[in-house]
Amino acid sequence: MLRIGLTGGIGSGKSTIATMFARHGAPVIDTDVIARELVEPGLPALREIVNHFGSDVLDTSGRLDRSRLRDLIFTDTKERSALESILHPKIRAIVSERMVALNAPYCIVVVPLLFETGSMKTMVDRVLVVDCPEEQQIARVAARDHLSEARIRTILQAQVTRNERLAHADDVIVNDRDIAALEADIAKLHDRYLALAAQSER
Repeated sequence: MLRIGLTGGIGSGKSTIATMFARHGAPVIDTDVIARELVEPGLPALREIVNHFGSDVLDTSGRLDRSRLRDLIFTDTKERSALESILHPKIRAIVSERMVALNAPYCIVVVPLLFETGSMKTMVDRVLVVDCPEEQQIARVAARDHLSEARIRTILQAQVTRNERLAHADDVIVNDRDIAALEADIAKLHDRYLALAAQSER
């Protein structure tokens, strides 16, 4: 099975792209979804996070306050590393388990920080980067998450640059046009990945 790592900066449109691939029948494994599953109340990862960061990262219902945690890690690289050391090994293990269970020509593995956390890159065969202008990213995230421009730029600075992503991409989707154009690009890539998967099985 061909494993496609789908990545891109915040607000680039990774979820939209993944949904379009799913409509073509491609299985999608989303590491952000896995991360949310891991920190449900009562699970070991949440206890480890609270042990390290304190109970202030919980909301009044005992669930992880993702906004509060984001504030802590995006202003402190050591704290970001601490969170990664808790979550990333668990995420990798689950991704591996889910890949093994699949029966498909190719799958999409959504990894927002694929280049920032290099260990995940070894789990994919190709890298698909979703790209768009930075100002468009900022506008999308502001509308979606109601964050200030200053906060969004802080998050962007914690990620690899647009040029770095593009330099390491095997495939690129430019997500700055209408849905019809995007769907046409996805259809072409779907056919390409099916062909590559067939070649790899020979």
